[in-house]
Amino acid sequence: MRFRDRRVVVMGGSRGIGLAIAKGFAAEGASVAICARGAEGLEAARKEIGALGGAVFAAPCDLADAAQIASFVPEAAGALGGMDVLVNNASGFGMTDDETGWDASLRVDIMAIVRASQAAVAFLQADEGGSIINIASISGMRASTRSGPYAAAKAAVINYTASQAAKLARQNIRVNAISPGAIEFPGGVWDKRKHENPKLYETTLASIPFGRLGTAEEIADVALFLASPAARWITGQNIVVDGGQLLS
Repeated sequence: MRFRDRRVVVMGGSRGIGLAIAKGFAAEGASVAICARGAEGLEAARKEIGALGGAVFAAPCDLADAAQIASFVPEAAGALGGMDVLVNNASGFGMTDDETGWDASLRVDIMAIVRASQAAVAFLQADEGGSIINIASISGMRASTRSGPYAAAKAAVINYTASQAAKLARQNIRVNAISPGAIEFPGGVWDKRKHENPKLYETTLASIPFGRLGTAEEIADVALFLASPAARWITGQNIVVDGGQLLS
């Protein structure tokens, strides 16, 4: 129960990596707040997290909307009685090199992190420190012809994480990023590609030395470590969790 009496806010926590992170913290004693756009998925996630025994707060929030972020973050902190950890997880998945793709990536992958972090700092600071974890991607660490806006946005997340860490250290707030490789979970991007674009799926699978895609729980394990006292001297880092995908 590493996180007993700790308060964790997960931005985008109704499925996949966000839900796995929220459940991981709840299983270790934390109170958890999550948000998402879809009410049905949000309620299902709330029940899953609540079944683990801790307090859980869930409310709708469109992370492309600055006003909704500004409202949700203090509401979540109020419901939990404070905030110790902020996890910025959501993505706009801007894959097309056009106005639509760039707008989705800039508004969600970058600006949602900026806005949520700025809103959370006062609560993390009030509790004499805390941890911010930004979910980036290995796409932000190499060129991408398939998803230029998404890759560029994730590169910005990695850079912004380092800038945040340098700025917030004096306030006893640590900031780190996690860059997952290809992660497969029901209804996720790679689950869909397995059926819709099997050639891409198989090519990606062949690029991973361990011969499988990663799981959302494997990302959650790293998030819990980074937020724990075991990582108290780690800040400004980007932790790659990809089963060696970048090596090939």
